[in-house]
Amino acid sequence: MLSRRKVILSSAVGSLAALGIAVPATVGAQAPTAASVPEIAAELPGAMWSGSARMRYFTFNIYDASLWVVPGFAASRYAQTPFALQLNYLRNLDGTAIAERSLVEMRRGASITPAQEQRWLSAMQATFPNVKAGDRITGLHQPGVGARFWFNGTARAAIADAEFSRLFFGIWLADSTSEPSMRLAMLAGTSP
Repeated sequence: MLSRRKVILSSAVGSLAALGIAVPATVGAQAPTAASVPEIAAELPGAMWSGSARMRYFTFNIYDASLWVVPGFAASRYAQTPFALQLNYLRNLDGTAIAERSLVEMRRGASITPAQEQRWLSAMQATFPNVKAGDRITGLHQPGVGARFWFNGTARAAIADAEFSRLFFGIWLADSTSEPSMRLAMLAGTSP
C-alpha cells in the first residue's frame, strides 16, 4: 500500500511539474536541518527549514530553492527578519546571466534607478560565479543591513544595501514574484 501511495504521489508531482506548477523539492523526503548547511548553522542560529521548491523553465530543471527562517518570521514581513535562501543548482549556468536575470526579477518589486541598477548588477556579477549542477549559492538576508552570499559554503561577498537585499530576496518571497506557487511552497512552514 505504501509503495502505491508513493507512485500516486510521484505521478501527481510529475503532472504538476509538467504544467509548470512549482512543487516542493523535498516531497517524500525528511525535512533538512540547519546543520546540513554549515553557513546557515553558523550565521543564523536557531534557523528552521520552512520549505523548498524546484524552479523549472519549460522542461528544464534549474535549481531547488530552500528557505530557512528564524522563530517569529512572517511571510508578510519577510524583509524585517533575518533568513537564508539556498539555491542548489541542477544545471550549468553563467554567473553573469544569473546576475542579469536577478535584476530583471528585482524590477518587479520596485522601480530601480539607473545608478542602483548599475551598482547592483556590478555587485551581483562579482558575487555570482558560473555554476554547474551540484553547486549551491546561499544568501543571508540581514534586515536594515543587506545581504551576504556563500558559494558551496565559501564566503563570497556582502552587499551592504538594505534595499538591494529586500528586492533581491523578494524575487522569491514578495507578493510580486513571478513564481507564486514556488513562493507558497517555500513559505509552507511559516505564518502569514
